[in-house]
Amino acid sequence: MTGDRTAVEAWFLAHGLPYFVAEERAAARAGLRPRRLLSLAAVLVVLAAGAGALAWASESYAAGPALWLSVAGLGLLWYASTALHARPILGFALSRTLGSLRFVAPMASRALPLLLVFVTFLFVNAEAWEMTTNLPFGLLWVTVLLMFGLAVLFLLTRLPEEVDRVDDEVDDAFLVRACAGTPLEAASREMAADPGIDPQDHAQVTGFERWNLILVLLVIQTVQVLLLSITVFAFFMLFGSLVMEPETQASWIGKDVSDLRNAPLISSVSVSLMKVSLFLASFSGFYFTVSAVTDETYRRQFFSVVESQLERAVGMRAVYLAMRERS
Repeated sequence: MTGDRTAVEAWFLAHGLPYFVAEERAAARAGLRPRRLLSLAAVLVVLAAGAGALAWASESYAAGPALWLSVAGLGLLWYASTALHARPILGFALSRTLGSLRFVAPMASRALPLLLVFVTFLFVNAEAWEMTTNLPFGLLWVTVLLMFGLAVLFLLTRLPEEVDRVDDEVDDAFLVRACAGTPLEAASREMAADPGIDPQDHAQVTGFERWNLILVLLVIQTVQVLLLSITVFAFFMLFGSLVMEPETQASWIGKDVSDLRNAPLISSVSVSLMKVSLFLASFSGFYFTVSAVTDETYRRQFFSVVESQLERAVGMRAVYLAMRERS
């Protein structure tokens, strides 16, 4: 059992499931102790004070919240990857997403045309240009982070349903299918052939292990949304540089052509174009997140990248726990 357990736990770590290993769960629990969280909060307070001082010194007060939110987000990501032992989750989710771009492309090809038709009406709109141009960049970045945060919160409310759906489907055939080609392939067949073992006894995923699966799904879906948002941003930068002449941009934002801050070689690429493209790209990412999770057509493609991995993780865990119980 010791050799099998070592191989299975190594498989869990390699596939972004550290909280399926007892030692990793214990280390993550230690990272959530009040004393360590208070230390993290103290560091974030110092960062907030530094961001406020930098914004006050530069007289760009809107940049303070944007800078603090960005640094705080990076700090929380660093704490999760180190103290909470979430680095395997992030590494596997990123590699899985980037390795599955061939599946993301068909989904984007279905979603982008309708999305661009809808958002382009906002792009060729004087009010949208005037609004984004008059926003300080710090406040615009806060708006982008707000859109991103809303998309993450929306995913966190829907992704647990996917985990619950999969662990409710566990039966003997599910276990054999899920463990095929893994260190538990033989054990899954033995478990399925034993009439005294009910697969549902170990199927329900709870606690840290449940959050492990949710975080893997969250990172994968977030990266997909970011890739689509970057595509929208690049499209509007290219489209705007071709059709939005400096005179048109100046009239829409209520300024003279001489007041536009343009790129050195391409006069139609301005700060205003970058701001409106960034705002519409963040809005598109949020819109796509909602549509992909609620619309059944997009939903099937949205989760197709990770559905087999989710089933394999749930099946492996059930067999692994049954083996440990028998031993």
